[in-house]
Amino acid sequence: MRPVRVLLADDHTLVRAGLRKLLESMPNYEVVGEVGDGLALLAMAEKLQPGLVLMDIAMPGLNGIEATARLVKAWPGIRVLILSMHQNEEYVRQALRHGAVAYLLKDAAPMELELALTAVLRGETYLSPAVSKGVVHDYVQRLRDEQQPGDSLSPRQREVLQLIAEGLSTKDIARRLDLSVKTVDTHRSQLMKQLDIHEVAGLVSM
Repeated sequence: MRPVRVLLADDHTLVRAGLRKLLESMPNYEVVGEVGDGLALLAMAEKLQPGLVLMDIAMPGLNGIEATARLVKAWPGIRVLILSMHQNEEYVRQALRHGAVAYLLKDAAPMELELALTAVLRGETYLSPAVSKGVVHDYVQRLRDEQQPGDSLSPRQREVLQLIAEGLSTKDIARRLDLSVKTVDTHRSQLMKQLDIHEVAGLVSM
């Protein structure tokens, strides 16, 4: 299996160095380049054609959200994982709307980065639990206000969706509802398809 080519975009040299070291300790990842601003990222992405970009939001020249939008428009096959200290829900929504497939907080544990990368490579979307709680809660509230697609959900699906909105992990939901982890994962997948909420990435969190 060929390693996934990764490009790092962050204006802090020490952050990039830490990410490089962390990724090099994982199997199947190869850091092929580093940049410190959004414009340099676009130029290097064209040259290196990475499979994955780890992107900060606050960068000089071109911020991470705008850089993500331009990147995925030019090269749709490149997946962008936002790595930010900003927990603001609007940042998360903007990042997802502009093409990011994951949003991870910088204070996340190394294990969570590995989980996020694994989810992204499976074609899923990933959010840190701390931010997914807010995003999914907002979606649940809109469902209640609109009384639309949610009307077709079963009572069990509503229970699962509510617990996701409260920030519970798959394992926690399984324990709370006395279900298997596999069953909860199935409910998550069904909710994604039934509600057509691909941008609500919290449905595929841990």
